[in-house]
Amino acid sequence: MTIQVTHTHGERITVRSGGGVELLGYVYAPDPDPFEARKPYIHPLRTLAGHQVSGYRPNDHRWHKGLQMTASHLSGQNFWGGNCYVHGEGYLRLPERVGSMRHDGFPALDVGEDRFHLTEELTWIENGGQPWAREERDITVHSVDEDAGSWALDWSIRLTNIRDEPLHFGSPTTAGREMAGYTGLQWRGPRDFTGGAAFGPGDEKDAGELMGTQGPWLAFTAEHDDVDAHSTLVFAHAPENQEEGTAIHDSHWFVRSEPIPTVAFSWAFFEEFALPPGASFAYRYRVVVADGAWDRDRVATHLKGLSW
Repeated sequence: MTIQVTHTHGERITVRSGGGVELLGYVYAPDPDPFEARKPYIHPLRTLAGHQVSGYRPNDHRWHKGLQMTASHLSGQNFWGGNCYVHGEGYLRLPERVGSMRHDGFPALDVGEDRFHLTEELTWIENGGQPWAREERDITVHSVDEDAGSWALDWSIRLTNIRDEPLHFGSPTTAGREMAGYTGLQWRGPRDFTGGAAFGPGDEKDAGELMGTQGPWLAFTAEHDDVDAHSTLVFAHAPENQEEGTAIHDSHWFVRSEPIPTVAFSWAFFEEFALPPGASFAYRYRVVVADGAWDRDRVATHLKGLSW
């Protein structure tokens, strides 16, 4: 068996490799601090060799927790967590704007020899307690490849507006801050990933050149402290995410290597989009977690071998 799954009911789901390495912990118990935008998240995230590739509550952003679905600017509420950006005033501590995502249940938990899939139902709740959206989330662990030293995680979201008015999705950039379009599925790397290398399928050379760009995938590689090893994460869009007329809005990369290591699939980087009452939107994403410092050719070849 290449994976093993343990469910601590009401708290977390842990996925381990056949060798006993904890590849991920999916935590759905409510966080103690509402200012950090209570919501499920994945941490730790590890390679097959056991090297940790996610950060949790770093001292610069306590609300950054591994890999998590977020929405930094949503109709005046903050489902990202922490301070809110207000044009002309900067970042302010406005706890009355911080929302939460409530875990409602797991309609499906399927474990196979080399694959794990969960379906989760969640409700997005604004700070005053009103439910604004219902989400169906799917997470799948698959393609555990000991020869390649990698495994893959798929994360999909289908979100439905349950208000009687539109939901407006934006970012700090749509609110007036240049090149700060973070929102959507976000990864925070560990401290030793600071200064790591980011690259895409084109000729970009660093995270700064990739910030705000579009592309089918983006990779982030870094060298660990404590152990003599590198790790690589690859963030990839499902094909329909970038098809005109299929996705509700164009996606762009939010990526930083300095001063913090982070990547987000931003669904509202430069412009807001609206979700009418009763309407839904969907996105699918993939994260490949690999041992070693992969280059552009190896990433591209590996992704071609993984079907959607």
